[in-house]
Amino acid sequence: MTDNQRAELAAFLKAHRARLTPKDVGLFEDLEPGRRRTPGLRREEVAELAGVSLTWYTWLEQARKIAASPQVVDALARALRLSPAEHRHLRALSGLPDLSEHEDTDDSRLQRLVDALMPDLAVVHDGCLDFVVWNAAFARIRVDPAELPADRRNLLWWMFTDERTRAMMPRWEPAARAILGQFRALVGRTPDDPHLNAIVAALTEASPEFRTWWQDYPVQDFRASTITLDHPAAGPVSLDVYQLRLVENPDLLMVVHLPATAEDRARIATLIDNDPENLLCGR
Repeated sequence: MTDNQRAELAAFLKAHRARLTPKDVGLFEDLEPGRRRTPGLRREEVAELAGVSLTWYTWLEQARKIAASPQVVDALARALRLSPAEHRHLRALSGLPDLSEHEDTDDSRLQRLVDALMPDLAVVHDGCLDFVVWNAAFARIRVDPAELPADRRNLLWWMFTDERTRAMMPRWEPAARAILGQFRALVGRTPDDPHLNAIVAALTEASPEFRTWWQDYPVQDFRASTITLDHPAAGPVSLDVYQLRLVENPDLLMVVHLPATAEDRARIATLIDNDPENLLCGR
C-alpha cells in the first residue's frame, strides 16, 4: 500500500466510525449523555466489535505501515455496518481483491437489455461463464442455451463439447484457445471456487483438447476479434465480438456479436424474420 492509500483508508475508517452511535451497533448508551468527546463510536468500541486490538486499530487510523488480513478487513466492515459498495471500497483501500458482493441483478432487466440489441447477437454470462440470458439472434445463429443440459449451460462446455458449434467455425481452435485463456485467468483469480473447479474436472475428462491445453497454463485477456461462421441456414457470416461489464454487477459479462458487414447483417435479419416461432428467448 502507498502512503496515499493508507491515508485514504484512515480517513474512510474515521468517517464511518463517526456516523455510528452505540445504539446502532447494539451497545449500551452512555450513562452520562454529553460526556462522549468524539462523534460516533470510540476506537475501542470498533476494535471490540471487530475483535482486534485497540492498538492495532489505532495504528490503522493513524495510517501507519501495517497490513490488514482479509478476515480483519471484513470484520471491520461488519463492525462499521458498511454497505456492499462501502465494503468493496474498504477492501480496495486495503489492497485486497474484490469480494464481488454485488447486488443481485434482475434477470428480467437483463433480458430486456439483450432483446433491445436485436438483430445483433447478445448473451450475458455470470462469474463462472454460465449462460444467464440471451436473445433470439444469439439462439438462432450461435446456440440456444435452453436446449443444452441444465448443468452444461456454460460457455466453456458449449465451446469444447458442442459438435455443431465446432462444425460451424472454420477457425474453431484459435477461438477455443482464446476462451480457454480467459477462463484460466478467471480460475486463477478464484482458485477455490467449487463450481469452476467442477467445470475444469469435468471438461478434463470430456475434451481431449481442453485436457491438453489446460496443462500448458494459458492466460489471455480478451482481444477484439472477428469470427467467421459457416452457418447451415444463413451461409457464411462474419461477426465482430465485443465484451462489456455491467457497472451494477461487474461479475456479469455481456458478449455482443455485431455483423461485420451490411451483407452479414442482412443474412442474419432474414434468418430471424423467417423464424416461425420468432425465438423469443430467455433463461
